[in-house]
Amino acid sequence: MPVYEYRCNKCQRKVSVYLRDTSSMPKCPRCGGEDLSRLFSTFAVRGTYKDIYEDILSDRQLTSGLMRSDPRALADWNKRMSRGMEDETVTPEYEEMLDRMEHGEIPKTPVGDMPDEEAE
Repeated sequence: MPVYEYRCNKCQRKVSVYLRDTSSMPKCPRCGGEDLSRLFSTFAVRGTYKDIYEDILSDRQLTSGLMRSDPRALADWNKRMSRGMEDETVTPEYEEMLDRMEHGEIPKTPVGDMPDEEAE
Protein backbone atom coordinates (compact mmCIF):
# COMPACT_ATOMS: atom_id res chain seq x y z
CA MET A 1 0.00 0.00 0.00
CA PRO A 2 1.31 3.46 -0.81
CA VAL A 3 2.48 6.09 1.63
CA TYR A 4 1.81 9.66 0.50
CA GLU A 5 3.34 12.86 1.81
CA TYR A 6 1.28 15.96 2.49
CA ARG A 7 1.75 19.41 3.97
CA CYS A 8 -0.94 20.17 6.54
CA ASN A 9 -2.15 23.72 5.98
CA LYS A 10 -3.43 23.88 9.57
CA CYS A 11 -0.30 22.87 11.54
CA GLN A 12 2.20 23.47 8.68
CA ARG A 13 3.85 20.08 9.18
CA LYS A 14 4.94 17.60 6.56
CA VAL A 15 3.15 14.31 7.26
CA SER A 16 3.26 10.85 5.75
CA VAL A 17 -0.09 9.12 5.34
CA TYR A 18 -0.66 5.44 4.55
CA LEU A 19 -3.66 5.21 2.23
CA ARG A 20 -5.63 2.16 1.23
CA ASP A 21 -8.22 4.20 -0.63
CA THR A 22 -7.08 7.31 -2.51
CA SER A 23 -10.63 8.44 -3.37
CA SER A 24 -11.11 10.28 -0.05
CA MET A 25 -8.91 13.04 1.33
CA PRO A 26 -6.99 11.99 4.47
CA LYS A 27 -6.79 13.92 7.73
CA CYS A 28 -3.56 15.14 9.30
CA PRO A 29 -2.43 12.47 11.78
CA ARG A 30 -0.91 15.19 14.00
CA CYS A 31 -3.65 17.81 14.35
CA GLY A 32 -6.64 16.26 12.58
CA GLY A 33 -6.72 19.03 9.97
CA GLU A 34 -8.48 18.26 6.70
CA ASP A 35 -6.74 20.87 4.53
CA LEU A 36 -3.76 18.92 3.17
CA SER A 37 -1.63 19.67 0.10
CA ARG A 38 -0.07 16.69 -1.65
CA LEU A 39 3.73 16.83 -1.94
CA PHE A 40 6.01 15.20 -4.44
CA SER A 41 8.18 12.75 -2.58
CA THR A 42 11.20 10.64 -3.34
CA PHE A 43 11.12 6.89 -3.45
CA ALA A 44 13.68 4.12 -3.42
CA VAL A 45 13.88 0.93 -5.41
CA ARG A 46 15.95 -1.74 -3.80
CA GLY A 47 17.32 -4.78 -5.50
CA THR A 48 17.38 -8.24 -4.03
CA TYR A 49 20.39 -9.66 -2.26
CA LYS A 50 20.87 -11.84 -5.34
CA ASP A 51 21.23 -8.67 -7.44
CA ILE A 52 23.75 -7.26 -4.96
CA TYR A 53 25.79 -10.49 -4.95
CA GLU A 54 25.75 -10.71 -8.74
CA ASP A 55 26.90 -7.08 -8.95
CA ILE A 56 29.80 -7.80 -6.60
CA LEU A 57 30.82 -11.09 -8.19
CA SER A 58 30.73 -9.64 -11.71
CA ASP A 59 33.19 -6.89 -10.72
CA ARG A 60 36.61 -8.49 -11.28
CA GLN A 61 38.49 -5.54 -9.79
CA LEU A 62 36.42 -5.71 -6.61
CA THR A 63 36.70 -9.50 -6.21
CA SER A 64 40.44 -9.35 -6.87
CA GLY A 65 40.78 -6.64 -4.21
CA LEU A 66 38.76 -8.71 -1.76
CA MET A 67 41.04 -11.71 -2.33
CA ARG A 68 44.04 -9.47 -1.49
CA SER A 69 42.26 -7.97 1.56
CA ASP A 70 42.58 -4.53 -0.02
CA PRO A 71 40.90 -2.10 2.42
CA ARG A 72 39.45 -0.05 -0.47
CA ALA A 73 37.75 -3.15 -1.87
CA LEU A 74 36.50 -4.09 1.60
CA ALA A 75 34.96 -0.62 1.99
CA ASP A 76 33.35 -0.86 -1.47
CA TRP A 77 31.99 -4.34 -0.67
CA ASN A 78 30.60 -3.07 2.63
CA LYS A 79 28.81 -0.16 0.96
CA ARG A 80 27.32 -2.40 -1.72
CA MET A 81 26.10 -4.90 0.86
CA SER A 82 24.59 -2.10 2.95
CA ARG A 83 22.41 -0.84 0.09
CA GLY A 84 19.75 -3.43 0.79
CA MET A 85 19.61 -2.91 4.53
CA GLU A 86 16.34 -1.82 6.09
CA ASP A 87 17.96 0.42 8.70
CA GLU A 88 20.34 2.79 6.99
CA THR A 89 21.38 4.59 10.17
CA VAL A 90 25.14 4.91 10.19
CA THR A 91 27.13 5.70 13.32
CA PRO A 92 30.05 8.15 13.24
CA GLU A 93 32.41 5.30 14.19
CA TYR A 94 31.23 3.25 11.22
CA GLU A 95 31.68 6.21 8.86
CA GLU A 96 35.18 6.81 10.23
CA MET A 97 36.11 3.15 9.73
CA LEU A 98 34.86 3.20 6.12
CA ASP A 99 36.68 6.47 5.46
CA ARG A 100 39.93 5.00 6.77
CA MET A 101 39.47 1.90 4.62
CA GLU A 102 38.71 3.98 1.52
CA HIS A 103 42.07 5.68 2.10
CA GLY A 104 43.85 2.32 2.17
CA GLU A 105 44.08 1.72 5.91
CA ILE A 106 42.82 -1.34 7.74
CA PRO A 107 41.65 -0.11 11.15
CA LYS A 108 43.53 -2.00 13.86
CA THR A 109 41.03 -1.14 16.59
CA PRO A 110 37.56 -2.74 16.57
CA VAL A 111 34.81 -0.16 16.13
CA GLY A 112 33.46 -0.69 19.65
CA ASP A 113 36.91 -0.01 21.12
CA MET A 114 37.51 3.34 19.40
CA PRO A 115 39.23 5.76 21.80
CA ASP A 116 37.22 8.68 23.15
CA GLU A 117 38.09 12.05 21.62
CA GLU A 118 38.38 13.52 25.13
CA ALA A 119 41.00 10.94 26.12
CA GLU A 120 43.35 11.92 23.30
